[in-house]
Amino acid sequence: MDSTGAPPQDGPPHTRWSMIALVALGGAVGTAVRALLAQAFPAVDGISWSILAINVVGAFCLGLLLDTLARRGPDVGRRRSLRLFVGTGVLGGFTTYSTLADDTARLLDGGRWAAGGGYALLSVVLGLVAVVAGLAVAGALTKRAAR
Repeated sequence: MDSTGAPPQDGPPHTRWSMIALVALGGAVGTAVRALLAQAFPAVDGISWSILAINVVGAFCLGLLLDTLARRGPDVGRRRSLRLFVGTGVLGGFTTYSTLADDTARLLDGGRWAAGGGYALLSVVLGLVAVVAGLAVAGALTKRAAR
């Protein structure tokens, strides 16, 4: 901190107001898009298929983004700003594993053990597959661009 109490501009990103603002703005965008989609496609019989799809798409996009940025160089400058705005902000607000946990708990509390367990397991497995797919697509695109 300097004499005014402000964090130094060359400190870690989480201490810089410009970076915090990027994450907050991105989070607002991602959360708004998720809310609109969840409202447009409500849960069916207690299962939020839209939330499942949102989390899987978000996982894919995060894998794609982070691998692409990592292959282009160190996490500084515009790459860092893009990672914080899109990765942490937009995709962090877009995906919602807390809603997944809440939906799963409601299904389990309602005695729907198979639906709750299946929904949770499907969400986690598809999310993992989506991240790996995003990483693979980023790798393939990088190789193709290098040719």
